[in-house]
Amino acid sequence: MSYVEVPGAKVPIRMWTDPSSVEGGAMQQLQNVATLPWIKGLAVMPDVHYGKGATVGSVIAMRGAVCPAAVGVDIGCGMSAVKTSLTANDLPGDLSRLRSKIEQAIPVGRGLHREAVDPGRLYQFPTAGWDDFWSRFDGVAESVKFRRERAGLQMGTLGSGNHMIEICLDESGSVWLMLHSGSRNIGKELAEHHIGVAQQLPHNQGLVDRDLAVFVSDTPQMADYRNDLYWAQEYAKYNRAIMMALLKEVIRREFRKAKVTFGTEISCHHNYVAEERYEGMDLLVTRKGAIRAGSGDFGIIPGSMGTSSYIVKGLGNEKAFNSASHGAGRRMSRSAAKRRFTVRDLEEQTRGVECRKDSGVVDEIPGAYKSIEKVMEQQRDLVEVVAKLKQVICVKG
Repeated sequence: MSYVEVPGAKVPIRMWTDPSSVEGGAMQQLQNVATLPWIKGLAVMPDVHYGKGATVGSVIAMRGAVCPAAVGVDIGCGMSAVKTSLTANDLPGDLSRLRSKIEQAIPVGRGLHREAVDPGRLYQFPTAGWDDFWSRFDGVAESVKFRRERAGLQMGTLGSGNHMIEICLDESGSVWLMLHSGSRNIGKELAEHHIGVAQQLPHNQGLVDRDLAVFVSDTPQMADYRNDLYWAQEYAKYNRAIMMALLKEVIRREFRKAKVTFGTEISCHHNYVAEERYEGMDLLVTRKGAIRAGSGDFGIIPGSMGTSSYIVKGLGNEKAFNSASHGAGRRMSRSAAKRRFTVRDLEEQTRGVECRKDSGVVDEIPGAYKSIEKVMEQQRDLVEVVAKLKQVICVKG
């Protein structure tokens, strides 16, 4: 579909979904965002749903301002994927051992590495800039300085919730590695610190929602936030790169005889800020639950732990600020999913996938998510499909 335009206070709300399908709380959040004095555009992706302050699945373009709650607390959260030389015929009938080896190599949930990972010892890990990255930690907010050691031990860990590591097959039978994670606890603490700072600033006192507090250009608070924001986005990118390197090592060891090779890695943020130019204006574009889909940009749009995912290429639709959805998007809250579904439902909906099938992940059941096929249909003018993947292993925290 092309977009539907809904009137907003200062800008129209361009929606790549049926407005009537968006829950009332999320629609109110979109209307609230459209009242911000600095806003120049608002695009809504087909996976849109209620979030803190701003909806998940929205792209907010502002001039001279950034709303930290519209980035989200998992700064830099995103996806990585890579095609391997393995095929379905190379995989064993019982995938439980491979899943166990992945979980041993990469801590999940609240797990940490016992010692910080040395990237110099990892297979195909790009170490350029690594030392400079950590040296810049000295310049982040004082409130998180005591987390330096923990941040080092969490680098290369998965986390929980919708974060995952998957072994997938494409439609030709090729094996792909795919994962989803972000800036772990350090990104969350930086986000919460800056949201608190923004809420106290005088220019934010009259907003319709205090969670939409912004930083404005040419202020020390904006400079501090952008410094920490970009550092956390880089942390998230390194976190995924280290996990992917650890995952590749597992695959190389487990399939030693196959002498596995790997294609070019695809990586994309979906909670972040970028400086971009539209209609002759330099804007700060916030994507919360959305990926960049400029012309030729590769991206990853996952479904759920029992449905398909897609490798895509952007079509460069400037009406959507060169963006696309970050996934299927939830259609119910975690608590609602736990009330509605049982472990038996989870077993049925993840049939054929080697994964956790217990009460701890019922909130991630495929039935709690929107149809990924419908989401993809609604954004045909935003991306083209390069590959359709289906997981055979899904590791969750």
